[in-house]
Amino acid sequence: MYKAGDRLPSSRVFAAEWGVSRTAVTAAYGQLADEGYLSTQAGARAVVVSGLEQDPSPSPAAAKTAQRRVSSFAQRISTFKRLNIPEKVDVADFLYGDLCAGDFPVLAWRRALNKAMLRHRTKLRNDQPQGYLPLRIALQGYLWRARGIRCAAEHIVIVNGIQQGLDICARLLLDPGDPFLIENPGYRLARHAFEATGGLAIPIPVDSEGMQTASLPPARLAYVTPSHQFPVGSVLSAPRRRALLAWATQNGAYVVEDDYDGEYRHGIAPIAPLQTIDPDSVIYLGTVSKTLSPTLRLGYLIAPNSLCAAFFGAKRIMDRHTQLYDQEALTDLLESGAYERHVRSMRRKNAHRRTVLLKALGDHLGNSVTVSGADAGLHVLLWLNGVPAEHEADVVAEACSRGVGIYPVSHTFVTSDRPAMAGVTLGYASLDDTQLRQGIAVLAKAIAKYG
Repeated sequence: MYKAGDRLPSSRVFAAEWGVSRTAVTAAYGQLADEGYLSTQAGARAVVVSGLEQDPSPSPAAAKTAQRRVSSFAQRISTFKRLNIPEKVDVADFLYGDLCAGDFPVLAWRRALNKAMLRHRTKLRNDQPQGYLPLRIALQGYLWRARGIRCAAEHIVIVNGIQQGLDICARLLLDPGDPFLIENPGYRLARHAFEATGGLAIPIPVDSEGMQTASLPPARLAYVTPSHQFPVGSVLSAPRRRALLAWATQNGAYVVEDDYDGEYRHGIAPIAPLQTIDPDSVIYLGTVSKTLSPTLRLGYLIAPNSLCAAFFGAKRIMDRHTQLYDQEALTDLLESGAYERHVRSMRRKNAHRRTVLLKALGDHLGNSVTVSGADAGLHVLLWLNGVPAEHEADVVAEACSRGVGIYPVSHTFVTSDRPAMAGVTLGYASLDDTQLRQGIAVLAKAIAKYG
């Protein structure tokens, strides 16, 4: 065994001693020299460098006093509980957020993506952090036509899905210990994004008119889903919209508006976003995850003018910019009208799925359940009349054992202050007619065991 300062045999001697080619020995010496184990000079034998005797592993005694630590951010996110999603279900999985793979416009997307990748470029370089300018211009027109939003392309930031938009909002608007308002029940991953930065959640109850805005406490921001509250499905009423925006002005706070499924209104007129009323107080978030695919991770936000520079800077630090080819492909779909044709098709298909689901619920469960939030979006909230909340997990487990995936409403509550009856969310956008009917028939048997 060679020690520090020892000279190694010449490559010729070493090769003869071990019966290998001199070329192999020379290459090995060169690699060891590149990695800092050997010192070499022309015309001299290689020497083992000093400092290799030290053991990088500390002694047990030292390990006890020199524990590695992570940041408070890492400690907070390690405590967040994840939704238990079964790996496989045989009959129907009612997981919210899934879309039917057959609904994806494969040919249109492939043409648009190929066009983007084959476009002549003189060089490959990073794009602007706020996103591909033609896409922001195309979104500007689409948001005006679809949601009545007037904004400049300079205020739009392309993000990797709404979740990244929430993360940026949390980092820019909250310091550790800052309070934020959150709907209760509400979207858990939004709460986690704000709590990860050290924000303190103040749960605000939700009823049939959305977040209850009377006597809101001071906070740095309020997160709301006003057009289709998740998971209850209620719409924030006009008086409460005005009250929430007045609260934001009085408290110097921002409203984070998540319009996650604003494209889906079943037989009722679209609800104008809060952003159209007070663009200086509202950060508007949108996505194509509910129209194209959640796997694309493409979303956008509209920032107030006072926050644009901060959002651009945050996006640059986080990942420089969203994947450019996907941005260019989406631009092509928007400019050609293919995206809006696809959205209309998705509305029809999901309206049909909703009809099948509601009929199956009526046929198999009738008055034993109460359906909430069916007028919009891609999910319903099912309250199980006569089943106490403490049996909610039992019903979920029983349904899963029968091949049906359903998801408890309990994980959407910030506090234990919740209705006394069990509730589950049912997403339906990924299922066909047979799966919907069979899934509800099986679910009825699982509920009957505890009803």
